Amino acid sequence: MRRIHVGNALSAFGLGFTVPYLYVYVAQVRGLGAMTAGMVLAVFAVAALIVLPFAGRAIVRRGPLPVLLAALVTAAVGALSLGLAGSATAVLLSAAALGAGQAVMQPALATMIVDCSTTDTRSRAFAMQFFLQNLGLGVGGLIGGHLVDSTRVDSFTLLFSIEAAVFLALVAVMATVRVPRAPRIEDAPGRSGEGGWKQLLGNRAMVQLSVLGFVLFFACYGQFESGLSAYGVEAAGISTSALGTALAANTLMIVVAQFAVLRFVERRRRSRVIAGVGLIWAVAWLAAAYAGLGHGSQEMATAAFVSTYALFGLGEAMLSPTVAPLVADLAPSGMAGQYNSAFALVKQLALAVGPAVGGPLGASLPMPYVVTFLLFSLGITFLALRLGRQLTAVQDRPWLGRSRVVARGGAAAEPVVAEA
Repeated sequence: MRRIHVGNALSAFGLGFTVPYLYVYVAQVRGLGAMTAGMVLAVFAVAALIVLPFAGRAIVRRGPLPVLLAALVTAAVGALSLGLAGSATAVLLSAAALGAGQAVMQPALATMIVDCSTTDTRSRAFAMQFFLQNLGLGVGGLIGGHLVDSTRVDSFTLLFSIEAAVFLALVAVMATVRVPRAPRIEDAPGRSGEGGWKQLLGNRAMVQLSVLGFVLFFACYGQFESGLSAYGVEAAGISTSALGTALAANTLMIVVAQFAVLRFVERRRRSRVIAGVGLIWAVAWLAAAYAGLGHGSQEMATAAFVSTYALFGLGEAMLSPTVAPLVADLAPSGMAGQYNSAFALVKQLALAVGPAVGGPLGASLPMPYVVTFLLFSLGITFLALRLGRQLTAVQDRPWLGRSRVVARGGAAAEPVVAEA
């Protein structure tokens, strides 16, 4: 488990190391223009959407470790190629390899956590994963920002070369992991990859959780660097330095609150915790409304805007030990990889749609923007409470399970609804 957490931290470090500087690198340093730079960012999302359905089947059939190692090598090749690419075609192909590799890492690592944890330890393991991912992203972005010089191509080549080296070092670390053998799909006669997707779509609780997950990622993560930042600059008059402070407040809240929040949520029903996140984010959108639509001073508007990001961070800290373990507990034996990949696919869809909708809306229609996402946050609460009626007692209250084999919400089984 310690090696897996090192893997999570290093993969996030690699992502934070280069992705924030991709636009500048492609558009200005390589002189390929804003259009190509925008296409590179779109390629990241498209590559993830293409590979994730196949990644789930591969994890189920081959196990998460071989899939993770292949993803790391692919990402390393993509990163190194990106640092050397001088044409638009080479940049786009390199970005596709890097994006595909990074997309597959997360469900593979999540499935390894499932295989190496029990019902009692899984929430803490996923909380640690989220903590290290945020720490890795922050440290990677900080170091990367001090290494690059927009006037020197070789500084970016060095940056991408270091990222490739990190991924290859991670290959060496993860190759030493001995994951407990979980059941694979070939162990169950009569199943196929298509049957696995059919079974997943027949699992009402998983389908409802996927819908809820889309709303969660669309209404929060999909707005951080697009709609909400555009709203802050245009409607609230927030400076770029204040926007950076808001993003830092979000990360700081996660780092400081993660394990304190974990102790609170470990003995709470998962559906109620997610419902609580919806309410907290509704308050965050009210703070954003005050920042952009109120009539206070600029200092008060900035404070309210920073508070919005901090409240989002509090909600994220509550979700990390709740949603990912729930996906694992809903998966039938041997199918955790497919369920993790399916949920990652939902996340990527939300992250692709969120900025496309939120960016223009936040910049041009501030009042409808805030009201829309306030309603989405309240929708999270409604969907979470509705999901709770589909979960078994152990799925909603995992501390009731004392063995590694927990009650699962299969497609053919009716869920057992616990008494309130």
